[in-house]
Amino acid sequence: MKQFSKILKFELGGYLKNKAFVGITVFLVVATAIAMFIPNIISAFQSDKQGSAPPTELPVMLVHAQDSNLSRLVGEYFSEAFTDYSVTVADGTVDDVKAQITSGSAACAFVMSGASSYTYYVNNLNMWDANTAVADTVLQEVYRVNAMIQHGLTSEQAGEILSVRVESDTVTLGKDQMQNYFYTYIMIFALYMVILLYGQMVATNVATEKSSRAMEVLVTSAKPTSMMFGKVLASCIAGFSQLVLVFGSAILFYNLNKTNLSNPIIASIFDMPIALFIYLLVFFVLGFLIYAFLYGAIGSTASKLEDINTSVLPITFLFIIAFLVVMFSMIEGNVDSVLMQVCSYIPFTSPMAMFTRICMSTVAWYEIFISIAILIGSTIGIGVLSAKIYRVGVLLYGTPPKLSTIMKTVFKKS
Repeated sequence: MKQFSKILKFELGGYLKNKAFVGITVFLVVATAIAMFIPNIISAFQSDKQGSAPPTELPVMLVHAQDSNLSRLVGEYFSEAFTDYSVTVADGTVDDVKAQITSGSAACAFVMSGASSYTYYVNNLNMWDANTAVADTVLQEVYRVNAMIQHGLTSEQAGEILSVRVESDTVTLGKDQMQNYFYTYIMIFALYMVILLYGQMVATNVATEKSSRAMEVLVTSAKPTSMMFGKVLASCIAGFSQLVLVFGSAILFYNLNKTNLSNPIIASIFDMPIALFIYLLVFFVLGFLIYAFLYGAIGSTASKLEDINTSVLPITFLFIIAFLVVMFSMIEGNVDSVLMQVCSYIPFTSPMAMFTRICMSTVAWYEIFISIAILIGSTIGIGVLSAKIYRVGVLLYGTPPKLSTIMKTVFKKS
């Protein structure tokens, strides 16, 4: 235990003294603060502009039709739909309407050739111009109103018939996937980035010690289990501390700007239930440990730093496949598929798969218990096995050995 605590303290101190680690953490916290204060900054600039600049007139939208009743009816509906324009019923000919647009006195025009057909005139068509899409929707209602008027109803009666609202209520007996989707996505992506980043760091640190022959001295004075668990837990604490600082600052800045961040999507991200947060901690720590042990074991078999990227590719591909399976299931809204249920009990995929199912579906308590139990047992087993590989890997130099050779040597030693 004494050896383990010394190694843990030494490795953790190395992370905290690392300028890159500290710099990235500070950058992420500052970037989070800027993102959370953007609404305040924008509103401050807008208030200054509104206070200093005189009010500007709305651009003119012309409506023209041979039938005066149709022109009036379309003008009324367009005035409600196009609030960014001053909608005006135009007299004269189509050429007069075109002349007003080319001269700049009008921004655009709808020339009605019938109740359900029109020509849209504009001088320079903006790539984001959505006026025709809005007009298509509005004119469908205008056509129905016009048809009702022709059959003897008044415009008020037609409007009442078409404006009837259907009242409905939705009762969710399980989980609301849309409400939980955003923070589930963020947490899964954060786990993905941390495992790839810190797993690579663990493998690189182990390979560096081996290439400098420092590992040969260390392994004779400390147990390989203490060394492996100390290195991996130190990286886990460093990564978790970084996430706590980033997400903790995000929660703090969100509460400071809550009134300006009234978007329901943003609110759902910071409205995670306590139970889900606890599950997040459990699956995050266990998922991180199981991959960090694998990265550390692979790093001990590499003789040179140049071999690290090639050596860890199988583990990286395994983790990327697990990430993609979860992401595609979330996008399709089918988190209870057979594939996801199977992945919920496989140690290499369960940290993401089971956590996603807990967030976005209804999972029985015993399924969660079995998944966590398998994950805990696998983490301990892989940790012990990685420590044995670590001890054997100290003596292996030259060409990176095959997995079968390593396993034979490990079990022969044990």
